Amino acid sequence: MNTSLGVIFHGPGQDLELRRIPLPEPAGTEILVRVLGCTVCGSDLHTFDGRRETPTPTILGHEIVGEVEALGDAVAGVDLAGRPLRVGDRVTWSIVAHCGSCFYCRRGLPQKCLQMLKYGHEALAPGRELLGGLAEHCLLVPGTAVVRLPASLPLPVACPANCATATVAAAIAAAGEMRDATVCVFGLGMLGLTASAMLRAKGAAHVVGVDVNERRVARGDTFGATHAVRPDELAPLALSLTEGQGFDVILELSGKTPAFACGWNLVRLGGTLVLVGSVFPAEPVAMHLEAIVRRNVTIRGIHNYAPKDLVNAVEFLAEHHEAFPFASLVDAWFPLEHAAEAFACSHDPEHIRVGVRPRWAG
Repeated sequence: MNTSLGVIFHGPGQDLELRRIPLPEPAGTEILVRVLGCTVCGSDLHTFDGRRETPTPTILGHEIVGEVEALGDAVAGVDLAGRPLRVGDRVTWSIVAHCGSCFYCRRGLPQKCLQMLKYGHEALAPGRELLGGLAEHCLLVPGTAVVRLPASLPLPVACPANCATATVAAAIAAAGEMRDATVCVFGLGMLGLTASAMLRAKGAAHVVGVDVNERRVARGDTFGATHAVRPDELAPLALSLTEGQGFDVILELSGKTPAFACGWNLVRLGGTLVLVGSVFPAEPVAMHLEAIVRRNVTIRGIHNYAPKDLVNAVEFLAEHHEAFPFASLVDAWFPLEHAAEAFACSHDPEHIRVGVRPRWAG
């Protein structure tokens, strides 16, 4: 096969295009993978609907699992975790390919590399068309952190690893030590459910999940939340769990301004508020800077993640995916030819994740 089928996004409100694209030969440290599956992330929906801009035309999708089909002649023999990497291996990879030498790479922020390439976010270019998950193949460029996946990790569990799971791993690392902590998680979608499970695995004493959707609230306890509530139930619960002082840590994963306002009022003195979900324009927030100072509150923003977070994400899923029903979160799969239906399905909040895969992958 010398071509690969790709789904081309031309912009919000425009039909997706199916196009046969010449299959590139990987050179140097490039790797060509056959895509086994790609899940539709919330940020894909933001782009699809026009709430955030991305260069077009492009191939969307970045929560990808693939199988190594061909290696360039300069590919190192191991993956990011030090495991051998060969043709036929099932892999995932970082959402951002980084140069390793720019201002931000030198300062421990490779996800903000000045020369970054971001999978599922790049305009088509000759020989660099296959850079998103909604295609039969993806070309991994130099600077991509690759992780070989354990054979025991099912496709529905593995697909979100290089976005949702790794981002949550970065957010929790930014929040600090979790053992015996009382934590509030706003949003019980893919990120929030993953965070609940990861927090409990790290020894958090109480994990309170918050969502406006009753069915998502009902899922909370199956992913480790000690309490799962609607927003109007949160304040009295917070008082009872924290001796009236507030949460040690709040993870805001919904991107909703009212959720931030609520969390700001419920984080304790010296607590930490980590913002993850606000990845599209929303109404501004008014704050008194004095309150941040006097309350000794730490506010952290986390966008994307470093390669080490991807390693931690895969290790967490490999160890804990049977204890929490991660496989159930991807509850519908569509072939590439029906990608438009996958986006329509993803708009329904009853679906945590929807997947797209080439016909050869089932």
